[in-house]
Parts: sequence; C-alpha cells; structure tokens
Amino acid sequence: MKHLTTLALVVGLCTVVGLFVSSGPEAVAAAAWAAGWGVALVILARFVAVAWAGLGWWVVFPAAARPSLRACIDVRFVREGVNTLLPVAQVGGDLIGARLLAQRGVSGGLSGAGMLVDLMVQAGTQFLFTVLGLGILVWLEGDGPIVHTVAAGLAVAAPALGAFYLVQRRSGHRLVQTVLQRFAGGREWQALGAVEVLYECLRGLYGRPRRILAAGCLHMIGWIIGALEVWVVLRFMGYDIGFPEAVVIESLAQAVRGAAFAVPGALGAQEGGLIALCAVFGVPAEAALALSLVKRLADLAVGLPSLLLWHALEAAPAAGSAPEPSSGFGSSLRSVLDPARLDPAPAYGYAGAAGRPAGDATRGD
Repeated sequence: MKHLTTLALVVGLCTVVGLFVSSGPEAVAAAAWAAGWGVALVILARFVAVAWAGLGWWVVFPAAARPSLRACIDVRFVREGVNTLLPVAQVGGDLIGARLLAQRGVSGGLSGAGMLVDLMVQAGTQFLFTVLGLGILVWLEGDGPIVHTVAAGLAVAAPALGAFYLVQRRSGHRLVQTVLQRFAGGREWQALGAVEVLYECLRGLYGRPRRILAAGCLHMIGWIIGALEVWVVLRFMGYDIGFPEAVVIESLAQAVRGAAFAVPGALGAQEGGLIALCAVFGVPAEAALALSLVKRLADLAVGLPSLLLWHALEAAPAAGSAPEPSSGFGSSLRSVLDPARLDPAPAYGYAGAAGRPAGDATRGD
C-alpha cells in the first residue's frame, strides 16, 4: 500500500509540473498575484469551513456522551491537516481523529462510530452537492461531454455510497470484523469485542435521524463555503463569474478530488479538473491553475498549524489517559479497539451513563 501511495504521489507531482509548464509559470504566477487580498479571504473561509465541519461532527454524538465542541473542532483540524498534507490516502486523518477522541475520554466504540457516521454524512452531502452542481451546469450550458462524464461518475458513486451505508448498518459486520483483525495485529480477540460495541454505537447514532439531518445541513453549508472560495478568487482575478458558476466549478472539482482519494492531496487531479471546469465558463488554464494554487496555499495555511496541533494533542492527552507510544495508523486503530477504552456497560452504555439502561444515553438531545 505504501508503494502504491508513493507511486500515486510521484504521478500526481509529475502531472502538476507538466500542467504548470504547459500553461507557462509566469502566466500562472501573474494570475495568482492578481487575486490579491482574495487569497487572505480564501484562507479565512477555509478556517471557517473546517471549524464548521467540526460542528457538523459534534452534533452527531448523543448529548449524554458528546465530547466538547472544542475537542471536535480541534480534532477536525487535525483530520484536515493529515488528509491534505501528509503522503497518505485522503482518509488517514479520520482514523487518527477517532483515536484522538478516544484519548479525550470518548469511548473507543463511540469515537469510531462517530467518525464513520461523519464520513457517511460528508460523502452523502458531497454527492448531493455534486448533483446540485451538475443541475446548474445543465441549466447554464446545456448538455455536453462534462455532463456525461459527471453523470457516469454519479452512477458509479451512488451504489458505492449505498454500500458504505449498508456496511455500517447490516451485512458489513463480518467484513468490518475481518478488516479490523487485519490491522489489529495480535489483538484479534479484542477486535471481536470491539466490533460488537462499534455496531451498537452505530445503531444508536443512526437511530437519531434529527442529529443526522442537522449534521447534513451543516456539512452542506460547508460545501457552499468552498464555492465562495472559487467565486472570490476568480472575481479578484477579474473574471465575471457568478456564484452559480462557482458552485459548478467547486462541486465538480470536489467530486474529482473524491474520485482521486488514493492520491495524496489529489495532486494533479485537482489541477486537471479545475482546468476543464473553468474552461466551460471561459476561464483560461493559467487562471484555473492559479485558482488551484490559491487553494493549495489555503491547504498549507490551515494544514501546517493543524499538524502542530496534532503534535500538541499527542504530547498532552486528556487527563486520565496515557500517551500512546506511536501515532501511526495501526496504533491509531488499536487505540480505538482497545477494550480498556470501551465502556464496561453493554451495547450503548456510555461513560457517564453508569447505572442507566443501555439506550438511555442517547436521550436528552
């Protein structure tokens, strides 16, 4: 897997270099410079969007066992920093995020379930955001090759999204158990117990549709904030792009990033996607690459402090929890699976709900 990730990283970097060289580095730099103060606005919008996503994660948890909003926002920044800046597939930070919540007093089963539900909500809202962008594109420009390509991608993504949901709810129990045992090393017996707790927590979280709906609304607003980035940058560059066009560019570019999740940072995929999408509205390749460059700068501006925050959270875990000897992905998963982090109460009996029936901790929303 590491070799494939490295190969994807090399191919992505070569693609980026090729696109910049073919478009002219000077022209790209001039377009990026023309963005001016728009760059600062994009960075500010990115900080707001990530914090907003932390709020969307926070509302998923039951009130009786909910981590603090600050903890969810902090860990959401860590997830963003790892997924965008480190040479891993774009889901590695989510596993680390579940581990960090487990360090901060949330049971391992609940932190893992909360992470999976948050990923499901993000994926679902991204799918809807892409459908919105595709509809606007058809309304503005009519039919075309990009419409056909995106529609085909959505046709593939829809069953994959449904399968991800079913894995968490029904037939995926045995599959998840196999995967957890594969990464848990010599702790197979612990993984067996952890899977049962994980699925009980998933049932409890999905059993509160109002929380899921609230999280979905919050995440959808977060995707719209991303469209503001595109609109601001292109406007500052001098292109007469309306907000509907910005929604099209951002939604379909995010779909391209999602399809290239195995490529660290979606290198090359983001740049190529933006060139194709911006061309639909008459924006030249150098401006599209400048837009991608501004987005990459926002990734750095948000991601680097987030990685420092990760280091601080690892170095100073919450009271009552011992620091883990390693922060790798395998140890992150083992931390979530550790029975010592699972509540002694069966099923959905969370910490702080001792003496109450198993389902009561989900009440009081």
